[in-house]
Amino acid sequence: MIPAIGLVIGLVLGLWLHPDVPLWMQPYLPIAVIAALDALFGGIRAALDGLFDDKVFVVSFLSNVVVAAFIVFLGDQLGVGNQLSTGVVVVLGLRIFTNVASIRRHVFKA
Repeated sequence: MIPAIGLVIGLVLGLWLHPDVPLWMQPYLPIAVIAALDALFGGIRAALDGLFDDKVFVVSFLSNVVVAAFIVFLGDQLGVGNQLSTGVVVVLGLRIFTNVASIRRHVFKA
């Protein structure tokens, strides 16, 4: 319950305060959000499967964001940032849709 309350408070503060993202961080933010969504939907799926572990969730969340940001950073250094960003989005997007499909099967028993 506490994480849900924290999420709601964070969303409200973000919508109310409209924080500015520094220019150097802008290429990494969408990738970090997608990596975080992957961990979130993976956690929901694990909870529905009865396999949720909070330590695994936190490590997954942080490692997804760090690895995705590192891949984008490496792509920027090599001059192929957009291509590697697209690859990260595709891979994590596939994982998100797989987890959502599993969640849908759990919720609707279909």
